[in-house]
Amino acid sequence: MLLIGTSMSLSWVLSYSNIPQNISIAMLGISENPLIILLIMNIILLMVGTFMDMTPAILIFTPIFLPIATAMGIDPLHFGIMMVVNLCIGLCTPPVGTVLFVGCGVANISISQIVKPLLPFYFIMVFVLILIIYFPGITLVLPQLLGM
Repeated sequence: MLLIGTSMSLSWVLSYSNIPQNISIAMLGISENPLIILLIMNIILLMVGTFMDMTPAILIFTPIFLPIATAMGIDPLHFGIMMVVNLCIGLCTPPVGTVLFVGCGVANISISQIVKPLLPFYFIMVFVLILIIYFPGITLVLPQLLGM
């Protein structure tokens, strides 16, 4: 709860300081292409996901990136799914991979023993993330079938 409270406080301070608007203007100044903007956002989120827990990262970066995504015409549901998948990759990536530490604790092995066998899975996770980013129909087909 302390992480969530601190994250919400930081998110409020960022919003009060107009930092999300300034970041929006800066990112939209880089490119008008939504795919380039998504690529930049995903690189940032992958780096954040490796060093920060998922819940605070969502609470801090959603108010910053969601207005940019909606301004570029990206569906908010698609953006949310993309963001969660992105941060989930960070949960199992060293140095702060929480899931990785839990798995190693359960299996009684060290991090160094498990990282090398996991490399193919990291590539697959990034490949799936790229599919989700550039083919929004993959994530939006079920909500569309349900009429959402």
